[in-house]
Amino acid sequence: MSEQITHTGIVKKLSNQTIIVGIINQSACASCHAKGACSAADMKDKEVEIHSFEGNYTVGQQVTIIGKTTQGFKALFLGYLLPFILVLTILIIATALGTNESTGGILALSSLVPYYFILYLFRNKLKKSFEFQIKPLQ
Repeated sequence: MSEQITHTGIVKKLSNQTIIVGIINQSACASCHAKGACSAADMKDKEVEIHSFEGNYTVGQQVTIIGKTTQGFKALFLGYLLPFILVLTILIIATALGTNESTGGILALSSLVPYYFILYLFRNKLKKSFEFQIKPLQ
C-alpha cells in the first residue's frame, strides 16, 4: 500500500459530479508565534476538485482530502524537475554550438514557454491522473 498525504479542508462548492474543497496550505513557519516579524511566513488558500466521491456533503462541512504520495512526486517532476532538465540541456547544447552565454541563457529560459503551454493544453488529461479521495472529518 502506498503512503498517503492528507489535508483538512472545507467544502466550498457542490455539484452532482464534483466537490470543490478549499484547503489552507501552510508552511512550517506560518504557525510560528513570531510569524508577524518574519517575511518568510506564507499561507495559501487552494482549491481541490474531487470527481469521485461517496456520501452526502454540505457546503461548509469539514473534510479530509487524501492523495497518494506518488501524485506529489509526479507533480514535482512535471513542475520542477523536467523543466530544470530542459533548461539545462538547452543551455549545454547552445553553449556546445558556440553561442554566447547570454543567447544560450535566453534560449534556455524561453524553452519554458512552450513547455508550460503544452502542460496547459494537457491540463484536463493531467487532472485525471491526480485523483483525490474525500472523507468527512471525524
